[in-house]
Amino acid sequence: MTNGEHAITGADVDWDAAAASFDDEPDHGLRDPDVRRAWGARLRSWLPEHASDVLDLGCGTGSLSLLAAEQGHRVTGVDRSAAMVGLARAKLAGRDAVFLVGDAAAPPVGEERFDVVLVRHVLWALPDPARVLRHWAGLLRPGGRLVLVEGVWGRVSPVGIPADRLTGLLAPLAGQVRVQWLSDDEALWGKAVDDERYAVLAGI
Repeated sequence: MTNGEHAITGADVDWDAAAASFDDEPDHGLRDPDVRRAWGARLRSWLPEHASDVLDLGCGTGSLSLLAAEQGHRVTGVDRSAAMVGLARAKLAGRDAVFLVGDAAAPPVGEERFDVVLVRHVLWALPDPARVLRHWAGLLRPGGRLVLVEGVWGRVSPVGIPADRLTGLLAPLAGQVRVQWLSDDEALWGKAVDDERYAVLAGI
């Protein structure tokens, strides 16, 4: 979420205040058809082919949730910002989707209820990622998967979580861990980027 030059964390941002302009970023609102198409293609490759239960943590305004719902999945979104959740509910009105206000690190949902836990640009900002990953793994049904989109942003004081650290944290939890590098796919971001951006797919 943070592409600036100084180190901040998600806790430093007033996400309710940021909600109104959140979708202005190309990879947040997915308003550009090419950006939307690029994320849709990635999501289709990451999610099961059959209709599944997807938990979108730190869902923001629900842009990825909408893509998942359009692909036939049942979506539950969680975000700590009530304003973000309100926008997500409006965006997915009439879809098979439910949005809850809550902490992505400990979402207000039951264990072993989901086929996929989808998280984009959230884990890096949480204080104990190893504990959080263990909790998220417990939300999955047997054979479920974590889909984690993360990165390292900024030049002067970089923030984020490197791919090798994340795969190391997942090693005790996952039977299979796969990294896809996303930095060179300009369509995803609506511009060229030169920082580390990636997705990790982990089968639990």
